[in-house]
Amino acid sequence: MIKAENLSFSYTGTAPYVLRGIDLDIRRGEYVSVVGENGSGKSTLMRLILKFIKPTEGTIASEARRIGYVPQKNDFSNSNFPITVYEMLNSYRKLLKIKNKGILAENLEKVGMSEFSGALMGTLSGGQTQKILIARALTGDPDLLILDEPSTGVDIGSQKEIYGFLRKMNRENQITIVSVEHNLDAAVSNSTLIYHLVNGQGHLCSPKQYADEYLKRNDKGDADVEL
Repeated sequence: MIKAENLSFSYTGTAPYVLRGIDLDIRRGEYVSVVGENGSGKSTLMRLILKFIKPTEGTIASEARRIGYVPQKNDFSNSNFPITVYEMLNSYRKLLKIKNKGILAENLEKVGMSEFSGALMGTLSGGQTQKILIARALTGDPDLLILDEPSTGVDIGSQKEIYGFLRKMNRENQITIVSVEHNLDAAVSNSTLIYHLVNGQGHLCSPKQYADEYLKRNDKGDADVEL
């Protein structure tokens, strides 16, 4: 689904590099959490997958038919801009040139937000907004879903609902998920693989391997990931 070979990136085009010599192969149907300290290159890797930026060296490619993207921040939170949930979703549907209006109600039902169709976006809580953004990302029926720290600003109850929904979409619908995570418990509990970035370089491992390695480092007081 996603393949990177000798991938390096620098915002200046020269050293220092944010990412260096990345080799990554994510297969279809995986749920991969990308973890690491601030500045380790997590968000830059997501931007490269989404083709928002181009590699300085090496290559990165995706076989996804359509990518759904759930950003960490949005322009509607704490905003007085008068747009309803339905209007926002419908404008995105039109942007993608999707004729089926019924997909909007279907996706709102999937994330448990059907009753908020007429609510103003700026009145929603963090958890409610995140569910709506997931519903928006599903509008184009993606086979790859990319999320940037989906639990940021979200209450515990909504976190459980969101991760439960993501697991279901991954396991039952075979949507490949790549999620930047600062929530390490969620990463270990929900992912099929962990991609651990340290100083611009990373490696794939199982959630169990990552938990064992992290706990060992944490016991010694020298963990290099953040809670």
